[in-house]
Formats: sequence, structure tokens, C-alpha cells
Amino acid sequence: QVQLVESGGGSVQPGGSLQLSCAASGRAFNRYAMGWFRQAPGNEREFGGVVKWNEGTTYYADSAKGRFILSRDTAKNTVYLQMNGLIPEDTSIYYCAALRSGPIWSLSDYWSRANYDIWGQGTQVTVSS
Repeated sequence: QVQLVESGGGSVQPGGSLQLSCAASGRAFNRYAMGWFRQAPGNEREFGGVVKWNEGTTYYADSAKGRFILSRDTAKNTVYLQMNGLIPEDTSIYYCAALRSGPIWSLSDYWSRANYDIWGQGTQVTVSS
């Protein structure tokens, strides 16, 4: 059984930073990419960014570009989401997810929740003054 466990969420003032972590535990598993999604109350879960596991290539949603940075440590089986310049609109539960089947030929396929096989439980991020 593979589990993804997010950590690092919390409350921060506008303009602040947080780093989220997503650690995989359990049996070893192959993955093509690791994605981050977020879901605010009353909204659908939306794509934030993805990192291709072997190459480290990253893609971001427009809302994340220039502010968020994805990275991964393959030795630690962990993905990191560095969030800078946080704004109240970033308040959400943040989820990491594993996309196991690749290759992905269309960037839009990364956006789809249906392509992700394993999900973490989420971590709350609140941005307010």
C-alpha cells in the first residue's frame, strides 16, 4: 500500500511563504509525475503544478507561475511546493497526487484529476491578515 502524506500547511499573512512537503511511504512504486492540486470551500479541486519524476521538469497553472516552485528529492521520495507571495485567494486545502502512467503528450492531461492514481489527505493553507 502506497501512501502520500502532505505536511507544512498552516496560517500565514499575505505576502508570506510556506513550503509544503509530500512524502511517499509504503511499498516502492513507479510514478511518471507528481502533481499538486488545491480546493477551496465551494470550489472544485484545481490543478496547481506538476513535476515529472525522472526529469524534474515542471509545469504550473497560471495562478502559480512566478510564485510557486515545485521540486522533488527522488532519494527521499518527497515532493516540495515552495509557495511565495501568498495571497488570500491561495487559501485552500492542498493535495499532492501521483500520476503513474506515462508518457503524457498533452499538457492539458496534467490538469485532469482523473489521470492521478494516488492522493494524499491534504493540508490546509490559510492566508489572512
